[in-house]
Amino acid sequence: MEPTGNHSPPAAGEEALLRAEHDVLAGRVSARRSIDDVRRGAYAAFGLVMSAGLTIKFAWDRWGWGLRPARPPGRYPLLFLLALVVSIGLAVYAFAAFRRARSAMRVEDRDFARLREVRARLGIET
Repeated sequence: MEPTGNHSPPAAGEEALLRAEHDVLAGRVSARRSIDDVRRGAYAAFGLVMSAGLTIKFAWDRWGWGLRPARPPGRYPLLFLLALVVSIGLAVYAFAAFRRARSAMRVEDRDFARLREVRARLGIET
């Protein structure tokens, strides 16, 4: 194959090093692991929407407008507090999962760009 662009063909020793780097990078970028974190974050965000809805419903039932029950529901708003804690926990988990995913995506994008450079240098792709 002809060299493409402004790359000259690599020397024999350099080609072996580039080939080894190519194999390592190809193994690393063969699967995007960041997608797993995006999936976890999406599930947590969905759970957050559900638990936030429950939190609002429990708050409305306790403090909202309308008819007041003859007997107060209790001294402490336990269901509201429990739903609020779950919502906050899911929000923190979703935020952390999306941050991990974004960080992993940056590394994967950098590795993929380097893989393309190595492939072009080796003359594998144009």
